[in-house]
Amino acid sequence: MTRPIFSRGELQDAARLVHAQMSPTPQYRWPTLSARLGAEVWVKHENHGPTGAFKVRGGITFIDWLRRAHPEAPGVVSATRGNHGQSQARAATAAGLVAKIVVPLGNSVEKNAAMRAFGAELVEHGADFDEARLEAARLAEAEGLFMVPPYHRELVRGVATYALEFLTACPDLDTVYVPIGCGSGICGVITARDALGLKTEVVGVVSEAAQCALLSVAAGHLVETPSARTFADGMAVRVPVRAAYDIYAAGAARILAVSDDEVAEAIRVYFRDTHNLTEGAGAAALAGLMQERGRMQGRKTGVILSGGNIDTGWAVEVLRGGTPVPA
Repeated sequence: MTRPIFSRGELQDAARLVHAQMSPTPQYRWPTLSARLGAEVWVKHENHGPTGAFKVRGGITFIDWLRRAHPEAPGVVSATRGNHGQSQARAATAAGLVAKIVVPLGNSVEKNAAMRAFGAELVEHGADFDEARLEAARLAEAEGLFMVPPYHRELVRGVATYALEFLTACPDLDTVYVPIGCGSGICGVITARDALGLKTEVVGVVSEAAQCALLSVAAGHLVETPSARTFADGMAVRVPVRAAYDIYAAGAARILAVSDDEVAEAIRVYFRDTHNLTEGAGAAALAGLMQERGRMQGRKTGVILSGGNIDTGWAVEVLRGGTPVPA
C-alpha cells in the first residue's frame, strides 16, 4: 500500500466542498451485469453528476483553491477533450472568472457545445490533446491566465471524493477497475483506498491506441507514444504525467490495455444490462473487467463509469454493433 497523498480528513473536507454543489453519485450492483460476468459487479455512476463525468469534482476543489491561493488571477486556461473543460468552465464562471478552454481540431461537437454552455471561451488548436495543451500554456503566458494542468493536487483531491464515496459504501471490494487518461481518476482511487486503509486492488485501464501509462509502468520511466487515436477520447493521451505516474506506478496492481472494439462492446453491455449510455472512456473500466472475467469469477468487483458524454452519431453506430473510427 502506497502512502496516501491525502489523509481521510482532507478527503472528507473535499467531499463537504463538493457536496455543497452536487449530490453524491450512486453505486449500484446490477444483477444482469453480475450474471453476465460471474462476479458481483458494482458500478460507480459518475455519469450521473452535473456535467455527466467525474471531472466536475476536480473543478470544484481546484477553483476554490485558486481563489484562495491566487486571488489576483482573472481566469483560467486549460486543454481538454471535453469533460475536464466542462468542469473548469462550470466552476470558473460560477466564481466570476474567465474560462478559456483549448481543444484539438475535430474534437467532439457535443462536448464543445457543452463547454460553451458552461461559459467557456473555446479555442480549437492542434491535432490532439497534447498539442492543445502546449497552446494552452502559451495562452496562459500571453494573456495572464492561470494554467490549469491536466493533473494537479487540488484536482485529485476533488476527484478522489468519488472514490471516498464508493469505497465507504463498498469497503469489501476485491478489485476496482479505473480508466486512465492523464491519471487523476486512478490516482484519486488509489489515495482514497490508502487513506481508508483498505486492501482493494486497483487496476488501471488504457486504450491499446494510447498506452503511455502502461508502457511507462512497464519500462520504469515515462514513455511517450507517437499517437493516441482512439474514439475513447478521455484516454487519448500521448504524454504521461510524472506526478500521476509516480502514484499509479506504485499503487496500481496492474494496468490493462483494451481495444476500441472491446470498449464499444462494453458500451453495448452497459446499455443492455443497466440502460446507461456511456462514452468510450466511461466504458473502459468495464471492458477491462470483461477482459479479466475469468480471473474475477465469484469476486466482488467495482468499475468506474467515469462519463456518459458520447456524441449522438457515435452512440448510434455503437448500438448498431459498430466501432467508431476517430477522424
